[in-house]
Amino acid sequence: MRPRPAHRPHLAAKAATTTVPIVFGVGADPVEIGLVASLNRPGANVTGISSMNAELGPKRLGLLHELLPKAERFAVLLNPNNRNTDALTRDLQATASAIGKQVDVLTARSPREIDAAFVALSQRRADALAVTPDQLLDSRRVQLVTLATHYRLPAIYPFRENAEIGGLMSYGSSAAERDRQVGIYTGRILKGEKPADLPVIRAVKFELIINLQTARILGLDVPPTLLGTADEVIE
Repeated sequence: MRPRPAHRPHLAAKAATTTVPIVFGVGADPVEIGLVASLNRPGANVTGISSMNAELGPKRLGLLHELLPKAERFAVLLNPNNRNTDALTRDLQATASAIGKQVDVLTARSPREIDAAFVALSQRRADALAVTPDQLLDSRRVQLVTLATHYRLPAIYPFRENAEIGGLMSYGSSAAERDRQVGIYTGRILKGEKPADLPVIRAVKFELIINLQTARILGLDVPPTLLGTADEVIE
């Protein structure tokens, strides 16, 4: 499989040098994509932070279930060119089955296919949508949020920026915490520590953002229990 485009700069940097220290921040498993030999002992000149966003799909479906407990049909949007597609699909289908939901998997590898996916979602009468982490889908966040609002479709996204521009909910690792950890590792290396001796850090801080303005537009009452667990509520 091809590595997803978002990982190529990291892999290219690693391929370009075996001596210059590299500190990365990625959303996927850095072992799986070939950045490091192992999490505990990265080896060579590379280490960094794994935000784990690619692993949080089941949690996002669970949050949709909390928001819409009576909904029957969920949908997932992913890019089939993403190397995590097969694993994401398996995990999400298993989660949907466990909570008694049907799940439709829709794919899009271009802006035009994103438009077509939302038409299909409307035709299938999906109750809610989970968008998976992907460079293409992230780059089209305005399109995604606009379409979800147009079709009155409750949606959860992997990045807080989606909720900030009008998406209903987002759940993912904290970008600020990731950047802080990258800075700490960079400082330690500048003081003489070796990347090979610094284990890859897996994210431990995750954020749930809820946009109440969008909830009102969609005619949704967000359960108080869900609001109570939110890290930020956009009024």
